[in-house]
Amino acid sequence: MPASPSTARAINDRLALRLLQHEGPLTAGQLKQLTGLSRPTVADLVERLTASGLIEMVGESGEQRRGPNARLYGIVGNRAYLAALDVRTEGVSVLVSDLVGRVLAEASVPIDGDSGTGPAVEQAVALVERAAKEAGAEHLHTVCVGAPGLIDPATGELRDTTGLPAWHRRLVAALHERLPDTRIVAENETNLAALAERRDGAAHDRDTFVLLWLGMGIGAAVVLDGMLRRGASGGAGEIGFLPVPGTRGFPSATDCEGGFHSLAGAGAVLELARECRVLEAGRAEGNSAAEVVRWAVAELGGLGVGGDAGVDAGGERDTGAAGGGVDAGGDPDASADAGRPDPTRDTGPRNASAARFLDALADRLALGVASVVALLDPGCVVLGGEVGQAGGDELAVRVAERIVRMSPLPAEVRPSVLGGAAVLRGALLTAQDGAQDELFG
Repeated sequence: MPASPSTARAINDRLALRLLQHEGPLTAGQLKQLTGLSRPTVADLVERLTASGLIEMVGESGEQRRGPNARLYGIVGNRAYLAALDVRTEGVSVLVSDLVGRVLAEASVPIDGDSGTGPAVEQAVALVERAAKEAGAEHLHTVCVGAPGLIDPATGELRDTTGLPAWHRRLVAALHERLPDTRIVAENETNLAALAERRDGAAHDRDTFVLLWLGMGIGAAVVLDGMLRRGASGGAGEIGFLPVPGTRGFPSATDCEGGFHSLAGAGAVLELARECRVLEAGRAEGNSAAEVVRWAVAELGGLGVGGDAGVDAGGERDTGAAGGGVDAGGDPDASADAGRPDPTRDTGPRNASAARFLDALADRLALGVASVVALLDPGCVVLGGEVGQAGGDELAVRVAERIVRMSPLPAEVRPSVLGGAAVLRGALLTAQDGAQDELFG
């Protein structure tokens, strides 16, 4: 049975809005080409969406840059305003954007854990309000909060997780109270980072991959067939609790000490740096785990950032590879040699300490990566977070070399492109997609 005229119009409108949402501004001709609709139908929907205030002319395209065919149409940005929050144990960062993702204001504030739950929550909420005011946003349509810990899939609320500050959970409720007409969404920080890496970063060409978050804490996000998988209780990817060799004891239901976290968390990485004499070889105390890893990579002549180069299975650098990467299904010796420094370089004490440290860190990370590969066969693992980005191809090569020996399944290992910024980016994308879905029907 054919659709009624009104149903057909609604379908066509939504199709055009989806294209503008994902492709950015388009001409009527481009809309015709992408939708397969006739020229009169496209002209009608452009007129209809413009009249309803959903799209507007945002410029012109083409060599001559004039005439109706050159007009570029885009979603009306000030139709709604959005906020994204990255909530850490030591502070909060926020950005405010319009509906198409243009960032209008950014701010952050450190939060002293000893200040108490009430004052900490007030600082965070006040930061959101100040950023919204600076952006000229009288009303926020959607706020997405990225935080460590578990999200209850039934309620969408942060669960009371041992080891995390109490103000984290209270913050979501406070935002509901202070912004009663605003849609508040909470999501695990690692899941948001994976969404961002898939849209804009190291996994932009992958529908199935796992992001291993390497920061203060350890986590994993699972994307299978283009869908983020949270698990039955929202705990998919709690890899910090994975029992692994080389730790003192086993993790418990309330404490991940003794699990993979004890080998790969920031504190463990710094302790490993001391054992390998990296800190004594030129790094002062007080540096973060990411800073120490970045120094070690620099000592070996590596890039230390994701996305500048990749390593294919034959060991050749691919400067065009998105996000960099190492194919663990290829020749382990070739892959390893490709990421290692020139043997003619200085191999003094500092260089030797850096190599020993990165090798030991790769040994540890490979335990978690090999477990993920064996269980999920994702084909690609992104080393995310600040530490994953700092390690760049130097660290990814080493991990991939070990996976070749440990697993029969091929898996490419890539360094993060976005690093710690992925959480805010993922939160913004989540807020943007949700708001556009609601506004566009």
